[in-house]
Amino acid sequence: METVAEEFDIVVIGGGIAGLTAGATSARAGHKTMILIGAVLGGHLVMIEKIDGMPGHEYGVAGYELCPTIQMQAAEAGAGFAMEEAELLAPAGDGWLVKTAAKEYSARVVILATGTRLRKLGVPGEEQFFGKGVSQCASCDAPLMRGKPVVVVGGGDSACQEALTLAPHVSNITIVTDGESLTAQPAYADPVQSNPKIEIRCNTSVDEILGDTGVTAVRIRHANGAMEDMEAHGVFVFVGLEGTGALVADHLPVDETSRIAVDDSGRTALPGLLAAGTIRQETTNRAAASAEDGEKAASAAVAYLSDGAWG
Repeated sequence: METVAEEFDIVVIGGGIAGLTAGATSARAGHKTMILIGAVLGGHLVMIEKIDGMPGHEYGVAGYELCPTIQMQAAEAGAGFAMEEAELLAPAGDGWLVKTAAKEYSARVVILATGTRLRKLGVPGEEQFFGKGVSQCASCDAPLMRGKPVVVVGGGDSACQEALTLAPHVSNITIVTDGESLTAQPAYADPVQSNPKIEIRCNTSVDEILGDTGVTAVRIRHANGAMEDMEAHGVFVFVGLEGTGALVADHLPVDETSRIAVDDSGRTALPGLLAAGTIRQETTNRAAASAEDGEKAASAAVAYLSDGAWG
């Protein structure tokens, strides 16, 4: 039997801050809105213990607290939700068709807010030991590393934040970064540099992750090419983010980081398709900016539904 798509004015793909804000704004404007959250509400933001710069949260807020709050606001405004991943996005008539493993949805407007994912190292042992010592969530796995040496890979804000989360639990931390120095903001870099449990190795990179049933060591490469095997029972990888633009790659160009180009309101080159948050090019990767993007994209979507003008 032929599948009949459920019809909406606006479908939002993504359940992070940008997507939830876009859905809440669309629903408040009176439009029938569906938010396809994906596998996890909030995406990788739920792993961040402190998000700074969000209005109304002077001292920061945890990702696992912020995202459910915005979801509740969207629900109160009348938005629908589905814990489904979009597998196909295609033009259909004067709108768009979105397919998941479970259903099909049609909408005049789609707001793409699939965000970013944490980049991996791509070295031997990383996939083999993922979940067996290799991690991208310090708050999740820190208790498992109690009293053990660990390595944090990366030199930015996330790497430093995660190192500080790990510090009370582990015996010692080695930060491995291929940069000349940490690139994190002083608010994160300074406490890392002053923490006696943390050693920083600059101009080094991870060449291989070693182990048997779990991680036992990390092979690092120094700038002069020399190798060193360092004992570690945990490897926490925070080497940046990459976009998730594969869903629209058949319809729009994506850049080398898998992000897409939009105007100031989030409109793409295709009528009825917008993007918000860190999926868009020239993003700041800040939660507050993603929320603002979501609101802008939803406002542009509402205007398009009203007057049919694009751009």
